[in-house]
Amino acid sequence: MSYEEPGYSVIRESGAVEYRRYEPYLVAETFVADRADFDSAGNEGFRRLFKYIAGGNTSQSRITMTAPVSQAAQAEKIAMTVPVQQQGAGAGWRIAFMLPAKYTLETAPRPSDPRVELVAVPARLVAVLRYSGRWTESNYLEHRQELLGALSAAGIESTGEPWLARYNAPFSLPFLRRNEVLIEVGQVPD
Repeated sequence: MSYEEPGYSVIRESGAVEYRRYEPYLVAETFVADRADFDSAGNEGFRRLFKYIAGGNTSQSRITMTAPVSQAAQAEKIAMTVPVQQQGAGAGWRIAFMLPAKYTLETAPRPSDPRVELVAVPARLVAVLRYSGRWTESNYLEHRQELLGALSAAGIESTGEPWLARYNAPFSLPFLRRNEVLIEVGQVPD
């Protein structure tokens, strides 16, 4: 099955790292507080966001699934002004689904769950390391360290925290899964 993904162009490849310029896009995101566990936070955030796209919104509209799901560590809840992604930190995790490109902040259905927010993600330059396998925290951390090490060796400074992007359905075989660790950067290597 093919899902819509954020638009980007590859600027440069350097070893296993790909440098991409992403176009702006819109996400539905939720903050899962006080969840130290990577997996349970990802599952809780995914459920909240899936309810939103399955009709848990003010217009009761079904929204087409996109990829990736993102997860990122978050020290504190961010304001409503900020793809699916997972990012983690001491206070919890930020989980996000990218919305189809046909939506804007003005036209996207409003979430019924107050824990789900719509956020515009600006255009940005990102370093990416792709890998396959299970969606475990240890797999993510191993590849995150590989990406950060490659950036350090190339003299590239990041401008934020890394996040995980998951592109496949949960029933996909792990060795066929497309996973990525991403981090925003200010430049590409020469």
